[in-house]
Amino acid sequence: MEKPIDVTLPHKLGKQAARERLASNIHKLADHIPGGSAEVTHNWVGDTLNLTVAAMGAAVKATITVEESLVRCHIMLPGMLGLFARPIEAMLKSRGPELLEDHRKK
Repeated sequence: MEKPIDVTLPHKLGKQAARERLASNIHKLADHIPGGSAEVTHNWVGDTLNLTVAAMGAAVKATITVEESLVRCHIMLPGMLGLFARPIEAMLKSRGPELLEDHRKK
């Protein structure tokens, strides 16, 4: 049984800038997955990022939709990972805005 998580991240970047920031930072997701061998695959369909993170025998699917002032994240946690829905949701709320930061060297 899958457990859904929905997190909304407000931003003031505008849709295009938020999309560009997500695209340039998505590779950092693997660094936040315990075990060190996470595989992140993604593709954009319009302003929606379809994402799969596979690690330790489980695959987590997510859709991230970029809007003018919000980023909406919908994550489906499979099986036993559903037990960790609340801590994962809290982490997304606290660390998710990092994906919208500009990390280019100035």
